[in-house]
Amino acid sequence: MVNYNPKDWFTFIFHIHKADTFRKLWPLMISVSVLSGIIAFFELNYLKLAETTYVKNVGMMHNLLGFVISMLLVFRTNTSYDRWWEGRRMLGSLTNVSRNFAIKIKALNLTTEDSVFFNYAIPKYAFALKEHLREKQYFGKNSLLIEVDGGKHIPNQVASSISAKVFELQRSGQISQEQLIILNGDVQQFTDICGACERIKKTPIPFSYSAFIKKFIFIYVITLPIGWVFSLGYFVVPIVPFILYVLASLELIAEEIEDPFGVDANDLPVDEICNNIEKHVGEILN
Repeated sequence: MVNYNPKDWFTFIFHIHKADTFRKLWPLMISVSVLSGIIAFFELNYLKLAETTYVKNVGMMHNLLGFVISMLLVFRTNTSYDRWWEGRRMLGSLTNVSRNFAIKIKALNLTTEDSVFFNYAIPKYAFALKEHLREKQYFGKNSLLIEVDGGKHIPNQVASSISAKVFELQRSGQISQEQLIILNGDVQQFTDICGACERIKKTPIPFSYSAFIKKFIFIYVITLPIGWVFSLGYFVVPIVPFILYVLASLELIAEEIEDPFGVDANDLPVDEICNNIEKHVGEILN
């Protein structure tokens, strides 16, 4: 995730960050600029379409479609941001549940061996969930405390080990039935958070909707010079690519943040959150 000062306008305007959409769009912008120049040249010098009233009014179509495409892009970006924000809420809940669970374990005054187990298991769940959402596997630094099978759902295996340990403490008389119920509620929240994150990950924007917006933007932009050349002349060469930059950038930003658990520049700081969980749980239980 990009850390920035929202008050530093100079940096925003004149600095091109690696996450800037301009880096991705400049080849397409150049192509559209060349196409606009070719269309303007033929219309003004060979086809003599400036004398045809009907062709000059093609811009009316773009005025109407401009409103439609703006509504589509607003919906697209809002939907993606909702996914991004819900993902942040889930990671915040994971942090809080991990801390609260560690605080309760600390208050039980368990043996050193049991404390070491929870000090390892709680952060391991966070790291296992992070890699699971990135379609990878996490086995941990000390597989002797919790053994996992790489062919199965690793976060579920870690949560099962934590739950089994809690029930073992109750059977051995180290915690009461009431304490078991309280601790078990925290363990269940781990799985609830995992399910919510999986729902965000596994439910992308429908393909037909995303494909339609891309086609709509492309057709809208490449037809702009046809009508605008009569009023702008060769100024369509820089203006049309700029319009493409604005419209396509919104779509690219929406694509990037709709899966907030990845490693793109604008994705959530999942690695930092997991490291903080490990740090804070260690501070509580040590």
